[in-house]
Amino acid sequence: LGAAVLVYLLMVLNFQSWRDPFIVLTALPAAGAGVIWGLWLTGTYFSVPALMGAIMTIGLATANSILLVTFANQRMEVGLDSFAAALDAGATRLRPVLMTAGAMLIGMVPMALGLGDGGEQNAPLGRAVIGGLSFATFATLILVPLIFSLVHGRRRHAPTQAPQETPHAA
Repeated sequence: LGAAVLVYLLMVLNFQSWRDPFIVLTALPAAGAGVIWGLWLTGTYFSVPALMGAIMTIGLATANSILLVTFANQRMEVGLDSFAAALDAGATRLRPVLMTAGAMLIGMVPMALGLGDGGEQNAPLGRAVIGGLSFATFATLILVPLIFSLVHGRRRHAPTQAPQETPHAA
């Protein structure tokens, strides 16, 4: 709990907002539920390797959510309302989020199978990551943009414009 509060406060400093870090953290309950689901489905006990997998999942889900919220904020700065900005951010970040999660999921399959000598020792890590990322990716692409548009309402930032130069007399 203390680590979560510290991470939240660090993101408040980064975003200079109390709302945006909250939006980022909304994907984390889904990641935690996915970790529990993945371990339960495979009959794996929660252990230190499973906890390491949960931490990896939370880190990746947080990174993907930060990128999505940052992009949505940038889209609002050019004049889009929060719903359009969230929709655009979700559509634009869809491929990078899916590729990141897909690479991690595919990379964890051999570990999750626990084959070979001592393979069962690290299998909970792979199973936790696979379960957590399955849920966290959905939450990042669907839930985070939805909550972004709800939290920001129908607000629209004024478009930022570059300063115009005055013509010089020749």
